[in-house]
Order: sequence, then C-alpha cells, then structure tokens
Amino acid sequence: MLPRMPHDIRALTFDIFGTVVDWYGSIAAEVTRIGLPTEGGRFALDWRAGYPPAMQEVRSGALPWTNIDGLHRRILDRILAARGIVLPEVEAAALNRIWHRLDPWPDSAAGLAQLKQRHVIATLSNGNLSLLVNLARHGGLPFDAVLSAELFNHYKPDPEVYLGAARLLDLQPAQVLMVAAHPSDLRAAAACGLRTAYVMRPLEKGPGGVPEASRPGEFDFTAASFHELARQLAG
Repeated sequence: MLPRMPHDIRALTFDIFGTVVDWYGSIAAEVTRIGLPTEGGRFALDWRAGYPPAMQEVRSGALPWTNIDGLHRRILDRILAARGIVLPEVEAAALNRIWHRLDPWPDSAAGLAQLKQRHVIATLSNGNLSLLVNLARHGGLPFDAVLSAELFNHYKPDPEVYLGAARLLDLQPAQVLMVAAHPSDLRAAAACGLRTAYVMRPLEKGPGGVPEASRPGEFDFTAASFHELARQLAG
C-alpha cells in the first residue's frame, strides 16, 4: 500500500484548549486583574487539573451529560472553597466565562488562515458550542466549522467524537487530520483512523510546565507552529 500523502487530507480538526488558545496565561492574568487573593498561575493549573476527572464523572454516568461550562463551574466552586474565597454569584459566573475569551497563541489566527487556504478547518474540542463560537470571535480565528463534543454527548477521547466529526464533514477518517498539542488526544484520533499532527506548545502549562510525553515519529506531522504545519502540508 502506498503511504498516505498530505494531498489525501481534506480537513483539519483542531483541539482548542492549549493548542489554539493559551488557557494558562489567560486565566492567570484574569485572576490577577480581578484581584483574587491567590496566585494566578497556580489557580489556572488547579482549575485545568479538575477537567479530566470532571469529564470522567460524565463518562462513567456519575453525572448526567453536563457541558464544559457546567463542569468548569463545578470545578471553580470547589477550588474557590478550598482557598476560602467567597465570590458573589455574578462575579463567580463572570469568572467562569473567562474560558469564552481565552487569548490565542501568537501564531494561531494567521496560521489558521494559512492552513485554510488549502483545507477545511474546524474546531474539535470538548468545549461547548457557544464557548467555541465566542473563542473564535474573541481571537479572530477563521474556522470554517465549529464542531464540539457537545454535538455527540461524548467527550474526547471517546471515539464518537472523532468519528462523528468525520461523518459531519462527509469525509472518511483518513481524510481528516487531527491537530493537537496533546499526544493522548492524537493517539485516540489515530485509533479511529484519523491522521495526526502534533503542534508543540511548550508554555501551555506555564514557564515551568512539563508537556505530555511523546515518541519521535509517533505522529504523521510534528511542528512548532501552525505556520510550520502549513509548510509541511503544502508538500
């Protein structure tokens, strides 16, 4: 069998949190801006750390289907309580909405525009639809389509999300390239037959953060930016 080449790829689907937008820097800055009595970077890390176990509660049936806004709020309430911080409801709700206005990485908007010249580009995130729409508008992110795990009532890495995205795009899984800064996301996509592109974001978890481990050559493409990925796909 001949190897699949870049021209076989028809659409790119993008993880969002950490891959396209900087959740750590945005949340840390917001915590400082509103004057919470806590260190912003640590607060961001703790909030994000609650995300996988919260999704697992939904996956296991311990929680009914709850979108990411709802899960983020549950986590936020817990970490505020653990720090002894009490916020009026209107302020807590506004803080939870920071996830709707995370700033993109410096290469994201222009890099996506470059990738869009040759391919359909779509989100494929666990974020709920309204959140993803707001992020795209906030960051000037030129996606052709906004696909969310919410459409499938499953969270990544469940196969229903990756295969559902290919189905909605009217493509075979092998015609879709999953782009993410998280090897675990890419491995799950590859298990469903999607192509994979690892875009490195070494500052995702802040200056002292340690990226998720990967093996050399593990993915179809590896790039340091969306611009570099576009050059590779151009062949």
